[in-house]
Amino acid sequence: MASLQTSTLIFSSSFSSSSCSSSRRSNINAAIHVPKLPRVRFAVPKTATKLVLEGLQLREPKHILDNDSYNNPSATPATPTAATTQLYAILEAVADRVEMHNNIREQRDNWNTLLLNSINMITLSASLMAGIAGTAAGAGVSVLALNISSTLLFSAASGMLLVMNKIQPSQLAEEQRNATRLFKQLQSQIQTMLALHDPTEQYVKDTMEKVLALDKAYPLPLLGAMLEKFPKKFEPAVWWPKNIQSQKPSKPNSQMGKINGWSAELEEEMREIIEVVKTKDIEDYERLGSLVLKINKILAISGPLLTGVAAIGSAFVGQGSASAIVAVAAGSLASAVNAFQHGGQIGMVFEMYRNCAGFFNKLEDTIQATLEEQDLEKRENGEFFEMKVAMQLGRSSDQLRELASKSASSRLEGTSIDEFGCKLF
Repeated sequence: MASLQTSTLIFSSSFSSSSCSSSRRSNINAAIHVPKLPRVRFAVPKTATKLVLEGLQLREPKHILDNDSYNNPSATPATPTAATTQLYAILEAVADRVEMHNNIREQRDNWNTLLLNSINMITLSASLMAGIAGTAAGAGVSVLALNISSTLLFSAASGMLLVMNKIQPSQLAEEQRNATRLFKQLQSQIQTMLALHDPTEQYVKDTMEKVLALDKAYPLPLLGAMLEKFPKKFEPAVWWPKNIQSQKPSKPNSQMGKINGWSAELEEEMREIIEVVKTKDIEDYERLGSLVLKINKILAISGPLLTGVAAIGSAFVGQGSASAIVAVAAGSLASAVNAFQHGGQIGMVFEMYRNCAGFFNKLEDTIQATLEEQDLEKRENGEFFEMKVAMQLGRSSDQLRELASKSASSRLEGTSIDEFGCKLF
């Protein structure tokens, strides 16, 4: 009975306390009344949500998404053909050759600069010694040490000039510069083929022949493989495989319709372009190349000859004033000749003309080989081929047609066209 009264008292006290607290909270809430703000709903477009979700997704590469094995795990990826695998191997070799030729080009360009500066410093130092020895000999001072030093320096300059003139470092650098450009061009052609078409076995074979022809035209080593720097006759560079079998060129047929972009008018236009390139551009570059070759030969002989005369004259300084004059004059002239030949990079100019003449020969061979193909469907598209020829000559297609028209008119009149085929160089 006592416990029951106690429980009743506890329950009553807790109930009264809770009632007091709840009434106190009600009074506080009534005193501090904060009005409720209305809810504002922002409408998010479904497209934006979709874009956000797509941006958060981890995407697979395109080649994986396009592969059937991604959509169908049981499917196996397509195996590349043997021709494709071989062409990728050739592409890797071509990329490696680009890097090698570029590195060697920088090295041989440094050779030209360092050898030129070193030989000129040696020659001028020896000339100064010979002049001082001549002056001292007139005053009765012993000049044996100066004689020996100047003679040795002139002899060393003669030997270095002989080596430098033999290898022509500026011409070597230009060869590697051209090789780098042509290998990059071939690399781009291979990449375009792999991106647009499936290569054939014949294309792989032709590409391999192009690589080997470039290796032969622009060799990397010096000993045993270096190109002749002073040939007897100027000859254009050849870096493309020649066609062994050749058909007779097809005669233009006025009744022939337009097939694969080709027509009788386009064939005649290409023949006129060949005629202009042969009679104007190739002839001009062969003339300039022959002139530069003669100048380079004269300079290559004059430099070592002058330093040799200076070495002989410096050995006899002190026995007469003429020997000192000969040594100083010959040494100074040798420095001037060396600076003009290698500072002016006459060998590089010769190689540039040789490469330009080779470019026109290659263009002629390309057009001729295309016209020799009797089956018009097997040729490259005529309009595309015309555009490529025009771009190579630095012209538009309309300008190319105008040039062909001028060439045809001049031949009918018995005169020569006064315009070069190429506007690019």
